[in-house]
Amino acid sequence: MSLTPSDLSRALTGLLGFPVTPFTSGGELDLARFGAHLDEMLKVGPGALFIACGTGEFASLTLDEHRAVVRAAVEHVGGAVPVLAGVGGGTRTAKKYLRSAQDEGADGVLVLPPYLQVGPPDGLLAHYQELIASTHLGLIPYQRSTAVFTPGIVAELARNENVVALKDGHGDIELVQRIMTVTEGRLPLLNGMPTAETFARAYRALGAASYSSAVLSFAPTIAAAFFAAFERGDEAAQDELLREFYVPLADLRSTTPGYAVSLVKAGLEIRGHSAGPVRPPLGEVAPEHRKELARLIDNGLAIAAGVPA
Repeated sequence: MSLTPSDLSRALTGLLGFPVTPFTSGGELDLARFGAHLDEMLKVGPGALFIACGTGEFASLTLDEHRAVVRAAVEHVGGAVPVLAGVGGGTRTAKKYLRSAQDEGADGVLVLPPYLQVGPPDGLLAHYQELIASTHLGLIPYQRSTAVFTPGIVAELARNENVVALKDGHGDIELVQRIMTVTEGRLPLLNGMPTAETFARAYRALGAASYSSAVLSFAPTIAAAFFAAFERGDEAAQDELLREFYVPLADLRSTTPGYAVSLVKAGLEIRGHSAGPVRPPLGEVAPEHRKELARLIDNGLAIAAGVPA
């Protein structure tokens, strides 16, 4: 049985994992590899797993594929941690994916921004209100791209008990502070910035102790080491990992559109845990960038080995 929204809200702590969606060399779902991938992430104890979201190539999945990966994750995890699914697109499309996630036993959903459509604040609010009204699951609005909220919108959404957190990937610190002030901290704030570790300290000052980690998908021990240092306030360990791994990784990510996902799958292959190719319109990592990624992973693993758990 899915967690209640209030239980889900309390469970969203620690390091949040965003698995990839593995594909075969022919581009089809590889559910056997998906189970092994989830096991690799679960070893470091994430607070929750978010299936078929941005890192999981939601935009490239059919409804049937989305249903299959959510079902596989729920069955494989078996309640060890909450499982949330990505939903997105226009309102009617998002409702179909939301219904599918609910039917397959997800504990909640992360509502990705509507594709391309940018409406006025009232239209964005109506989009979320329709989704809220269509499910008993806990929802997390995701602020970024075509879904940037006014503080008033978030205050209105926060009045509904099914809205369990706000994930921010927009990075406007002043706006986030205004939202947190208006809502009086009623919604947990999740740091959802790309390479979120580089923003971890700034978001903690706003009340966000949890963040999404793409690195958890391909180098769990590095992600766990940084989070352990973050939780206990070990500035030296954080600085070393930022200097030698995370900031250069962010620099590498910024070289090419789509690398936020492509680098993750390349990292898995480098470490001997291939999850197959990305689907177009994403592209594979260039050979020179793959070489640099391998070097960064070696740096991160060497440093992580000396960071107390």
